[in-house]
Amino acid sequence: MRCVTAIVSLLIAAGALFGQTPTAADQIAASMLAAPEDRRADATVLGYNPNGKLVTLRKGTNDLICLADTPGDEGFSAACYHKDLGPFMARGRELTEQGHKGNERHDVRWKDVDEGRVPMPREPRTLYVLTGKSYDAAKGEVVEPYLRWVIYSAYATPESTGLPTKPGPGPWLMYSGKAGAHIMISPPRE
Repeated sequence: MRCVTAIVSLLIAAGALFGQTPTAADQIAASMLAAPEDRRADATVLGYNPNGKLVTLRKGTNDLICLADTPGDEGFSAACYHKDLGPFMARGRELTEQGHKGNERHDVRWKDVDEGRVPMPREPRTLYVLTGKSYDAAKGEVVEPYLRWVIYSAYATPESTGLPTKPGPGPWLMYSGKAGAHIMISPPRE
């Protein structure tokens, strides 16, 4: 019995060491770096509890929702988006949990918008995505940060925006004509 207890204790310790969820304060600080500086203090922050469940870490007062990096994933990725994109983003997370990936996930979510099950704003709404190698909590910074912008504009086309549909050095339109159409703005990497 002592052997079983010792093994269980070792497994728990290993899980705590390797799969530990960052503190709420660290998740909030890290995710805020994706938001425009003047919008950070009042944003809502979604992050993860010690059991890995997505929860509200901080209720904000402005129209921005920030999503903390997923614990255990390789690299760092945090995002902030307009609250009107909340249902669309939540549906995407739900579909991912159900095992939908790639184009299948997009198709299901877009159909949900098309058929009125998931609300999607018709006016442009912004998503900020900050990625990097990792987050250094002691320094309060992302290692090798890269910030890009995504402007959702449901059903936008090259004709309605004047934008190309192929990636290039400037903004371009992705998923033209679809519920998830968006303008990609990806600055050159240093």
